[in-house]
Amino acid sequence: MHRLFPVYLLIISSLVFGCDIEPSTSTTPTQHLDKAFEQEFAIKFEKTDPALSLKHLETDRNGDIQVLTSAGLYHCQGGQFLYPGELVPYRRHRPMTDMEISALSIQAEQFTYANQEAIFSNAWAASRYYLHGLEAPNLISAGSDHSFLLAQGADLVWINGNESRWEGKLSEQAVLGLLSYPQTGDFFILSSDQILRFSPKEQQLQVFHEGEDFRAFALDPSREVLVIATKRGYFTISLDDTQQSPTWQKALPHLDLTAVHISDDTYWFGSQKGAFSLSKQGKIKYYHGKRWLVDNEVVAIRSGSTGETLILTKSGLSQIHRRHWTLADKAAFYDKQVRARHIRYGFNASLAALENGNPSSGYLVDSDNDGLWTAMYLGGEAFRYAVTQAADALANCEESLAAMERLYSINPVPGFPSRSFERHGYIEQLANPDRWHHAPAPRWDWKGTTSSDEAIGHMFAFGVLAELAPSPALKDKAIELMDTLMSHLIRHDLYLIDYDGKPTTWGRWNPEYVNARPKMVGDRKLNSSNLIGMLQTAYHFTQKEKYKETAYELIEEHGYLDNLLFPMEKVGPAPEDADDWSKMLSEEWNHSDDEMYFLGYWGLYRYAFTDSLRTLYHKAILEHWEIERPEKEGLWNIFTAILKVDSFDLSNAIWYLQEYPMDLIDWTTENSHRQDIQRVDPNFRNQTTVAVLPPGETKIARHNANRFRLDSNGRGRTEYSAGDIWLLPYWMGRYLEVISPPIIP
Repeated sequence: MHRLFPVYLLIISSLVFGCDIEPSTSTTPTQHLDKAFEQEFAIKFEKTDPALSLKHLETDRNGDIQVLTSAGLYHCQGGQFLYPGELVPYRRHRPMTDMEISALSIQAEQFTYANQEAIFSNAWAASRYYLHGLEAPNLISAGSDHSFLLAQGADLVWINGNESRWEGKLSEQAVLGLLSYPQTGDFFILSSDQILRFSPKEQQLQVFHEGEDFRAFALDPSREVLVIATKRGYFTISLDDTQQSPTWQKALPHLDLTAVHISDDTYWFGSQKGAFSLSKQGKIKYYHGKRWLVDNEVVAIRSGSTGETLILTKSGLSQIHRRHWTLADKAAFYDKQVRARHIRYGFNASLAALENGNPSSGYLVDSDNDGLWTAMYLGGEAFRYAVTQAADALANCEESLAAMERLYSINPVPGFPSRSFERHGYIEQLANPDRWHHAPAPRWDWKGTTSSDEAIGHMFAFGVLAELAPSPALKDKAIELMDTLMSHLIRHDLYLIDYDGKPTTWGRWNPEYVNARPKMVGDRKLNSSNLIGMLQTAYHFTQKEKYKETAYELIEEHGYLDNLLFPMEKVGPAPEDADDWSKMLSEEWNHSDDEMYFLGYWGLYRYAFTDSLRTLYHKAILEHWEIERPEKEGLWNIFTAILKVDSFDLSNAIWYLQEYPMDLIDWTTENSHRQDIQRVDPNFRNQTTVAVLPPGETKIARHNANRFRLDSNGRGRTEYSAGDIWLLPYWMGRYLEVISPPIIP
């Protein structure tokens, strides 16, 4: 898993170190008060017949949702978060199955239908039944109690009950949309190149605005404008001033728009590549891919009766629900999810081989970094126990520590931590003898080639548990394991020695290796920082002089303090005359480096040998954090709280925790086509945009990923665990008291 590609940093001093959606701040409160916020999630309903065409949807005051299709009315069946329901034929009112409904609308929050004969409804005691004279109208708009405008192709019919009637026809184009304007009783008609206005009072049809590539429109009564969605973005035009030039908006996620809907002060748009909302303040939220939608080709959007947003696409219906949660509520949700689906022999594991994102179809898999991901989960649970004294948090710590302990005991190499283990016969990788080996214990296999990612993760968790464990037995076990690992390194000249008696590729902290790298190559700074932190941790809890002596030898004779204090802003590509390995290490920035640095900072700072060293570490950590700020990485911001500084991005840490989606499946995501994001030139850090996108709009990723990555091709095959991604930063924040307990109104 680990490969470090530290690189030269792109930081342009004039960039805004934050996000357009929620800017970073230079000063922050010392504690976030955990009040309820709006958490979104999707429930989806898929069509089962590929030939079925989905045309329109509406919802009534009872919360009933009806979808007009090529085969009549359909509605929702089943469906819950992560487990899609289906769209099935509507049979609740049995006579309607034979009525060949061709148009669907809402009047006074009640469903209104049209078929080949009449307009009718099941509301008002089903007393309304108005003949319209068209063969099969496909659009209907309700005005006053008995006033309706209908369209079929280019033909228009207005009726007022069964008393008055008007007929009209567009010159060339078919009607795409109808709207009523209650203030005047008028109607607006949309075609691909015109907006027309019909006055029932004057029985006149007039051209209101002309253009091209119109797709859909909506009425914004609060601003008294029409909002017109086109193939090239959208524009607004005043209802009163027909001479006014339209106001165009093209800084949007996608310009080829297909639908528009207005809900309170928020504009909703559908497109060929998903849906997005636009608030009055200009904030855009993008809903793309199967995390949110059945598919990305939007047909229609409506507001549900309880605040949800309904998005009809080519293949189904998606409901975007909103729940008011505190961060503590979200933590409880994630905790249940981790325990239900992500614990493998005590490891914090991913659920793989999902069939189209269905968690019930997947199975738990090993990882090169089982020890690392488990260490991060274990650290979070230790913080949770320290904060809450919850018995289940302590039990989780004991279970995961047992799994980590077995990483050491399952292989025959004293003090060597395996990457993972699995029952014999279930690992295809045994064809590669460099990684998987049969364990001395029967019917078990273990994975070698352990990396520095594992070592620093282990030492972080062992240190946290040694500090916070409530029982001597648990505390002693954590100390024993850290001593086991570090004794292995001391015994083997600061190398991880695998089953073959050779150092692993990435388990190398020896000065001969570390100082062979030019100073600007990140491995030199990283390995020095990590090792001094690990030695300090081991000495702090074991009080064995060998760890302190080794650390000071590295500091005084081999420059490890100078290495770890080397300015992060100077880390970059190796010079032309450097060795090939150093050049490979510094081709680009790899965020595994950041993860290892910050996990190591726990022991580097908290267990510093002296106050003077701690002061130097403080400067190095703060400098690194400043460079990381554009990513708005929740865990790095929370880690920085150990410095007890007055200014760190607590607001962006909370933004990360609140915006992270409930759905942790690695759906395919696309953002590179977006017109609403400001890009930066290619750079070593692989920062693609000025502002990082919200976690709900990008791929699900652990803390070692580049959060500026715009696209991914996950296809819903894996569900990641919140144990390391979310629960660690939250519970660390609670432990460090930068996040309050939940505030209950």
